[in-house]
Order: sequence, then structure tokens, then C-alpha cells
Amino acid sequence: MERYLIVGLGNPGQTYARQRHNVGFMTLDAISCKHNVIFTKHKSKSMIATLRLNNMNVILSKPQTFMNLSGQSVQELVRYYDIQPDNILVIFDDLDLPIGDIRIRKSGGSSGHKGMQSVITLLGTNTIPRLRLGIGRPPANVDPKDYVLKPFSEQQKSHMNSLIPKVIEAVESFVIDGINTSMSNYNYTSPKE
Repeated sequence: MERYLIVGLGNPGQTYARQRHNVGFMTLDAISCKHNVIFTKHKSKSMIATLRLNNMNVILSKPQTFMNLSGQSVQELVRYYDIQPDNILVIFDDLDLPIGDIRIRKSGGSSGHKGMQSVITLLGTNTIPRLRLGIGRPPANVDPKDYVLKPFSEQQKSHMNSLIPKVIEAVESFVIDGINTSMSNYNYTSPKE
């Protein structure tokens, strides 16, 4: 039976839970809630939950290594479960996309995201499907490093909450229909005010 690994990037612990950098974790929490599964510790430096979608085994992973070392956990899980790179989907935040935009790609660089770069480096390939969620750029007087480690504003939080069901559908489509269908149907540009 085919296995899929869905990785949400973020930083572990309550201190980081609602920060912009943790949209990967937030997405997986929403998926686990919808499918009524619970995250448990696993030896591969990750909190994992498992579910079935159309007879496929899906492993949800929230690496506990802190963002910049995310690849360590992903590498161990890929080896442990013998998962092909095409069956991995990495979900992470993107400063260069406006808040609420979704971009799904089969491969590419890290977009300057250190967590994704760690995954690419340790798996030895950039042909790893990824789903980027736009968090927007900070104001000119705010350092991007500080911006990603702050919570969403109330307006942004509302926007992201309304987007999460579409993101869940995109992840499910990736598993059930494949990356091409997921890209065709769920690359999304949020309406601008």
C-alpha cells in the first residue's frame, strides 16, 4: 500500500504555536482535527499522526527539531517508512506571497526558507512537492526574522482561518488525485482588498 508523508514546518512548543512561521503546524492540526487523529511522539524527531485516504496511508509529521533543522526529521521518516520524494508534501510559510495565497509546486528551491532548505539538503533533491502559504511581507521598518516569529494580526488570522479548508482540500487532492490535479485546482491567489 502506498504511503504519503505530509510535513508541516514549524517550531515546537507553545511559545511558537500561533506564530506566522508555524502555518505548517497549524495546517496539520486542522487536518488531524478533520480526520479525528491524534499526534504522538515518534522516534524520528517528529510528532506524527496517521490516517487513511482512499486506501492510502498518510503520515502527518510536525518535526520537533526547530525550523532550521527540519530536514533531520524528514530524512529519518523517509528512511523509516521508505517513502519516495514524489509522495512527500512539505507545507510552509512564504514571505514573498501575499497573505492567503497558496502555491503548490512539484519541485524548486527553498524560496529562502531555511526549514525547506534543510529538507532539500538532507534528502539530496529539490524534486519534493511543496505547498507554500503566503504570510505577506512585513512593513519596511520590521525585520523579516522578527515578523515570522510574531502572531498574525486579528485580520490576518481571520483570513488564514477562512483559507484552511481550501488548504486541507489541496492536501487531500495531492494524495488522492496527484500533484498535477492539486496544482491545477488549488493554486490560489487571494482576492485583494
